[in-house]
Amino acid sequence: MSFRIGFGIDFHQLVANRDFWLGGVKIAYHKGALGHSDADVLLHAICDAMLGAASLGDIGIHFPDTDISLKNIDSKILLQKSFGLIKNEGYTIVNIDCSLCLQAPKIKDYIPQMQQVIAGILSLQINDISIKATTTEKMGFVGREEGLVAYATILLQKMK
Repeated sequence: MSFRIGFGIDFHQLVANRDFWLGGVKIAYHKGALGHSDADVLLHAICDAMLGAASLGDIGIHFPDTDISLKNIDSKILLQKSFGLIKNEGYTIVNIDCSLCLQAPKIKDYIPQMQQVIAGILSLQINDISIKATTTEKMGFVGREEGLVAYATILLQKMK
């Protein structure tokens, strides 16, 4: 058996008049993340971790923001396609550990739903996905509520 670890990170600005998607869940908030897709930083970080662990590059290589067909795409589709890429290489996911940095909104109550969405797409159990959140104690662009950051670490296993 062969194991591979991957790490992903994503940043997006927060702006008015955008839906706020996080972990595949729409969260009621007066701002949303700005991006070419729905700008779901958590799913993007997981995609990057997955692709990186399999040595397949990053989300921008496979789903460039210059591709007009991807404009406003649901990031759950990007996660599903990234999962297909690693499965084609013979990998399966062992577990995922994620951290979110955002000052607001508080997302603790949304985490079980995010885990359920991600687990459903990636054929995992909910307890195979850890999602944690923290603030930056009002420091930096995250603390000023100008943006948010997601980090993801993934363990892949090569199937025989």
